[in-house]
Amino acid sequence: MPDRIALRGLRARGNHGVFDFERREGQDFVVDAVLYLDTSPAAVSDDVGDTVHYGLLADRLVAIVTGEPVNLIETLAERLAAECMVESLVEGVELTVHKPSAPIEHEFEDVSVTVTRGKRGA
Repeated sequence: MPDRIALRGLRARGNHGVFDFERREGQDFVVDAVLYLDTSPAAVSDDVGDTVHYGLLADRLVAIVTGEPVNLIETLAERLAAECMVESLVEGVELTVHKPSAPIEHEFEDVSVTVTRGKRGA
């Protein structure tokens, strides 16, 4: 069973959505990423080079959220998950995008999409 590194509540402002005002005004998105990998080499070496540097990963994820707009948070989640899977040590990822200010005309707590991706053969 692989170990996990979790990065939760990563907040960034993006211009994603199907409505013109979402693209124009933007809104906050919150990302949770759970990476599945073997952390034992890093535990033995005590070297960040033997694990996923979650600070640098956070920078790359924020760049995607603040970057090119997409219509759907499903698309955004897919792009973010793909970025996590670029890490050679990562065997799989569970990635959730929350859209807490989604344009819904009813009181709600959260809207989110979660995707789970893994490497073939892993």
